[in-house]
Amino acid sequence: MAGAGILGGGAAAGRSTGAPPRGGGGGGAQLLRWRRRRRERWLVALGIALHAVYMLSIFDIYFKTPIVHGTLPVPPRFSPPARRVVLLVADGLRADKFFEPDAEGGFRAPFLRSVMREKGRWGVSHARPPTESRPGHVAIIAGFYEDPSAVTKGWKANPVEFDSVFNQSRHTFAFGSPDIVPIFCSSLSHSTWGTYPHEYEDFATDASFLDQWSFDQFHGLLNRSHDDPKLRQLLRQDKLVIFLHLLGCDTNGHAHRPYSSIYLNNVKVVDQIAEGVYNLMENYFKDNRTAYVFTADHGMSDKGSHGDGHPSNTDTPLVAWGAGIKSPKYLAHAEESDDGFRFVDDHKHHMPTPQEWGLAGIERLDVNQADIAPLMSTLVGLPCPVNSVGNLPSQYLKLSKADEVEAALANTKQILNQFLRKSQLKQSSSLYFKPFKPLANHSSVLDQIEDLMSARDYETAMRYVENLRSLSLAGLHYFQTYDWLMLMTTITLGYIGWMVNVIIHVLQSYTIFPSNPFLKKNQASLLQPMSEKVYIGGCLLAGLLSLLLVLEKSPPLYHAYVLMTVFLWTQIFSNIQFLESIWRELSSRTFSSIINLLFISGVALFVLEFLVMSFFERKLYTWCFLIVGLLAAIFILLFIPGNPFVAVYIWASCWFISIFTLMPAEIPDNNNLVIFSGALIIVIGMASRWVDSKTDKIKFGLYLSLANKKGHRLLMLFFIQVILVGLSSIMVWLSTSHRAQNKELLPMHQLINWSIAGSSLVLPLFSPPSILSRLTSIFLGFAPPFLLLSIGYEAVFYSAFALVLMGWILVECAYLYSSGERGSSLGYSEVGSADERCLQLSDLRIPLIFMVLFNVAFFGTGNFASIASFEISSVYRFITIFSPFLMAALLIFKLFIPFMLVICVFSAITKLVRVPRLGCYFLVILLSDVMTIHFFFLVRNTGSWMEIGNSISHFGIMSAQVVFVLMLFALTNIYTKDIEVSSRRLSSQKEL
Repeated sequence: MAGAGILGGGAAAGRSTGAPPRGGGGGGAQLLRWRRRRRERWLVALGIALHAVYMLSIFDIYFKTPIVHGTLPVPPRFSPPARRVVLLVADGLRADKFFEPDAEGGFRAPFLRSVMREKGRWGVSHARPPTESRPGHVAIIAGFYEDPSAVTKGWKANPVEFDSVFNQSRHTFAFGSPDIVPIFCSSLSHSTWGTYPHEYEDFATDASFLDQWSFDQFHGLLNRSHDDPKLRQLLRQDKLVIFLHLLGCDTNGHAHRPYSSIYLNNVKVVDQIAEGVYNLMENYFKDNRTAYVFTADHGMSDKGSHGDGHPSNTDTPLVAWGAGIKSPKYLAHAEESDDGFRFVDDHKHHMPTPQEWGLAGIERLDVNQADIAPLMSTLVGLPCPVNSVGNLPSQYLKLSKADEVEAALANTKQILNQFLRKSQLKQSSSLYFKPFKPLANHSSVLDQIEDLMSARDYETAMRYVENLRSLSLAGLHYFQTYDWLMLMTTITLGYIGWMVNVIIHVLQSYTIFPSNPFLKKNQASLLQPMSEKVYIGGCLLAGLLSLLLVLEKSPPLYHAYVLMTVFLWTQIFSNIQFLESIWRELSSRTFSSIINLLFISGVALFVLEFLVMSFFERKLYTWCFLIVGLLAAIFILLFIPGNPFVAVYIWASCWFISIFTLMPAEIPDNNNLVIFSGALIIVIGMASRWVDSKTDKIKFGLYLSLANKKGHRLLMLFFIQVILVGLSSIMVWLSTSHRAQNKELLPMHQLINWSIAGSSLVLPLFSPPSILSRLTSIFLGFAPPFLLLSIGYEAVFYSAFALVLMGWILVECAYLYSSGERGSSLGYSEVGSADERCLQLSDLRIPLIFMVLFNVAFFGTGNFASIASFEISSVYRFITIFSPFLMAALLIFKLFIPFMLVICVFSAITKLVRVPRLGCYFLVILLSDVMTIHFFFLVRNTGSWMEIGNSISHFGIMSAQVVFVLMLFALTNIYTKDIEVSSRRLSSQKEL
């Protein structure tokens, strides 16, 4: 078989991995093969680097870090109403679960509910995706929405230094999770903080004790202060911030779901802690100068996950009371009209309060999550964090009219200073600077505001302040996307250049143009490096553009974008003679062949656009499989009569899998389905083994098996794999039943589960090398870990998906058989070995079908393109103690399993049809990049943050596919490299 470098090994490849061959009668052809292998390795490396670099362009275009250094804080010019502020954050607390009544008609948070009715103000805080713990806390405490690229640097540690309410405080006391508190306090000298060990975060127990731990630590701190004068002096200071992070709801929501009794009881625990903190503070200080803010960083979906922009994740409670906070305002039951304002999660400003909350008569004041930071700063007289983009919610504050305008003006000046700093930095580095014109006269506006305040026209002054603040935020956005046009143009040209280079390589290495004498005559010259003129021109252009970027003090990545694009187009122009010869070849073709080329290209484009649409509406796959199943069955009946069973099988398997893209993206728990799937997998394995023994009865069955199979070896291996599948089903039942009693995962269960999953992955390596035997063994080998990581219908999807993949193999066998019947030439030539043939236009169906099935693997078990699709409860049969890296690895492995099945079948089909595997890989990447460019233009920076987040996810998934597919090809090559097919033997029999 042919070698394919990183994607596969063989004799031919093995001989050509070192130095170029010398001498010999066949030295010329061998030298060409060696050159092609070297060029392929270079092209693969280039593709990985290009996609990795271009993927980062999204953050430079839309989401550059909002942090700008060199901005000075703006101290408030009024006396603060509070000396200290207490911030209570209930991690993962949904707004509706907090406000709604329980099953008995009472309310889960009686103390905070009494606060809303008697002491303070309330509303819903709207978070922005990604609704994760670190971004949520950064928004609450620092007042800005963290750069999304920070996720690539790790949300456990600060990727950059930023200002926060804690930084501005005189002293901060903080207790809570080791994943949150150190982010803000570890490098803060004026802080006293403590965290519990990571081992406390056990998903198999009731985690409300974590909240109690934080409260106990704070209670102990106050008690110690009675005997510690230094500590008592710290506590008696003004501008004090106390932060309690309450993780219980988040952990219990992940483990038991937010509708469980454990989660709902945790809401009561949080309320009790809020009451306890209030009583402690009031009894300790007795000066009525403490302000309290209660909120959450994010919510929780019904399936126990968070991350996306669904209201269940973005809606969090906000309750504020104490010094400086207004008393409740009771309203008449008149409906308010929508003023057009939208929060960061695209919620309307005037949202109706659900009747069951029992709060319709009390004024509701919703805020953006970043608005909480300036609220806390204003309460204790601190400057707003210098990078905050939050708007001060004045409706919460009990201040005089003059102080209210002063507070709002300080907030506006702080945002304006960020704008001025960004404008200054951009102007100092731009050769041609385009200012933000609406703020050209900001100085005169500030003077007008000061004059209005002196004249005590506070209402007009407040309008001016709010308008200036809005313009400042718009100006910040303007400079965030200042380089948009240049970067979009550069990246688009780079992707097109990459695709043209891939097309040139595929045409040069895997196709033949026998009718063009120019190609034969100049073949040697076409393989030489680029001409000197093109090389010199490319270097001069790259140098000129780099000089311009240096003068503009552009980031290093800008240089990478431009240089990579110039390099790709230099490569294209170096192959101009080859492109001209291709044009001549096409011009000499008949009209019918041109129409055929256009038709197939149109079909390919239609399929790719269908795949793009499926990212937004995965139910399209249902119609796709209903139609394709019918057409494939008709094809078998028409061209290979006498095989009605095969036609019915393909039709039934396609219709079976069409059900799953109608299923809810949020997978509900159903262990009965998981156990049923184990039995179904065993039945499918037995059926496959029976078919393997009857292949001589099928017209094209000899493609699927080999004559020299070792029956005893196959039978023994099959029984072992079936036993492992059965054991995994039993362990699913045992582990889940044990955990349902709120018990920890037994070490014995954990050991058995790990052992089953690990051993089952090794067994397929010992299976016979025929296509059907090896693929059946791979299917049975991946089944145990997939079952142990499944929670519902995705376990059945695994079987349905495997049936469709087998149907693909049968269709390819039928196509190969019918081609032989019609006398079609296989076109064998020296592509990689004597057994491979050149790629033909009709072979485009293989990467196209692969693309469809590969994307079905994305969406068949839910909505992979959403952050919330990562269902953490999937790993509880292997680990329950919180370990983010191990849990993430298990989740990713589960998602990889359907992809690896597709690639194993794809590799088997390339061997069956005798086409070069690496050539098909390049076609897959080419087709993927057509979708990548489409998604690149679909990325949004307006609208709801759910839409923006999904658009980024879609682009990232497609852009990463060159690396993603290559890695999976390398992994699955372990299982498929020695697959043998007997198609040449069958062809010889038919010729005889």
